[in-house]
Amino acid sequence: MSLFSFLSKIWQGIKSLFEEMPDELKKAIHIGVEVTENIKKFVNSPVADVLTAIIPSDIDNEIKNWLRDKIPGILTEMKLADDCAGLTDPAAITACAIKVLQGLDSNIQSAFLHNLSIMVAQVAADGKLTWSDGVYLLEWYYQHGFKAKQPELQGV
Repeated sequence: MSLFSFLSKIWQGIKSLFEEMPDELKKAIHIGVEVTENIKKFVNSPVADVLTAIIPSDIDNEIKNWLRDKIPGILTEMKLADDCAGLTDPAAITACAIKVLQGLDSNIQSAFLHNLSIMVAQVAADGKLTWSDGVYLLEWYYQHGFKAKQPELQGV
């Protein structure tokens, strides 16, 4: 069996898991990916309210408010806001963490963003998404759902 056919079987298995997953978990995975993509966009275009810029506008207000509360803590736990230890404003903490992300090597930055996607999806899923499931499902969704629908991301 070639490596390609082996990986194809793995992707098919993950696709099957994703399709059978409850809608609320699919939505949480989408939110995790979208927040991370918005962070990537924000890195290149400063906006007044960083939290408003990175949280998708089409999600429930309760989830938005929860994410506004949780994202700065997640970024701090990931050690992306260590340089900003004295900050207390959530938007300032988030903006500072994004500046730290800008200075990271692209491979390290990708790893942080992947982990951030999983953590945000876990928050949006209200704890119903495990880390190990999130690793595979978010990668599959990013490659085969989100990225496939974003023409500007083709070839990235």
